[in-house]
Amino acid sequence: MGFGALVVGHAHPKLVEAVKHQVENGTLFGFESEDATKLAEVMCQRFNVDMVKFSSTGLEATSHAIRLARAYTGRRKILKFEGCYHGSHDSLLVSVKPTKARAGNPKHPTRVPASQGIPESFINETVIAPFNDLEAVNELMHENVDQVAGIILEPIPMNMGFIMPQKGFLEGLRKICDEYGCLLIFDEVKTCGKFYGGAEDAFHVKPDLKVMGKAVAGGLPLSVLAGKRPIMEQIVPGQIAHAGTFNANPLSVTAGIVTLTEILTKEKMGFVSELGNTLGKGCVEILEGVKVRATTQFLGLSGTIHFGVDRVANWRDFLEVDFGKWYTMYAAMLNRGIIPMGTGPDEQWTISVQHSKEDVEKYLEAFKEVAKEISQPSQAVPLVEAL
Repeated sequence: MGFGALVVGHAHPKLVEAVKHQVENGTLFGFESEDATKLAEVMCQRFNVDMVKFSSTGLEATSHAIRLARAYTGRRKILKFEGCYHGSHDSLLVSVKPTKARAGNPKHPTRVPASQGIPESFINETVIAPFNDLEAVNELMHENVDQVAGIILEPIPMNMGFIMPQKGFLEGLRKICDEYGCLLIFDEVKTCGKFYGGAEDAFHVKPDLKVMGKAVAGGLPLSVLAGKRPIMEQIVPGQIAHAGTFNANPLSVTAGIVTLTEILTKEKMGFVSELGNTLGKGCVEILEGVKVRATTQFLGLSGTIHFGVDRVANWRDFLEVDFGKWYTMYAAMLNRGIIPMGTGPDEQWTISVQHSKEDVEKYLEAFKEVAKEISQPSQAVPLVEAL
């Protein structure tokens, strides 16, 4: 499902018809359209934000969010979490998938660039923290007092499987940001499509800024920077830039309106979440039945299976996942005509509104056979060795 972008499924009839009509009436005008205002109103109401700005990709939107946080606070550093991915731009392409050998102290991770070509100054302005560890975040904020402009995170990190925030973690980050005078930024490029009202609706914690994308336009390129009015109003020409030829292009805007108002409705999202719950519980029962050591983490319409471990709460835990068993499962499910999730143990399944109870039942029937194969003795292969 396009790494979470296709919650509408493939070629949804309503989306196909709307996009076809828009193509016939123009795909790019060079001006904001009336429909952009309509989509903005839909998003503000659904995701409980004051204002929005449209761009095309998650990379653009997280980049804009970082620039806005720095301009608004007058500070330079950004705190992100080890293992989290926020787009391939220099400010956040640090400690995305560091090996244990390079990652350093679990409580005070080393800054590890995820690509060549990133200036050292960008790396030095990125503070790396372990996910689900408020004590470590507090210590790092104290070390960098009055220097951190914002804390950015996926409320549910999905670049290391599917990691749930522990009870009180998101609330604790909100408190820390208030105490240190920095912005809390939720990267909801994925989670905005996992729950009807996004992560705030699911966890009842309000960030200062949200970045959304993927599912909100049914798979067409659209991303959104959204947040509180006093912060968003700083984005004006000559003060804080937010430019782009394809920002709020009519094709993606039309797709966004139809997707959010006619396809990903509250009723449909509720039904799909029930399917996700059925799938997650089914996987747990099957694995327990064949005595395979694993933890299945799921919520809403997504989840994943971490083999060989009893819990995954952060990147260091994820490095202990048995990659060999995951690959066995993935290949065996493909051989039975089912793509079980995104490719790689760091991905998750996405159930679309076009899936049915029968699809989930078919998945679980195939998984019963596969789980028996997985239960056979084999040598564990940690992810870091496999890579």
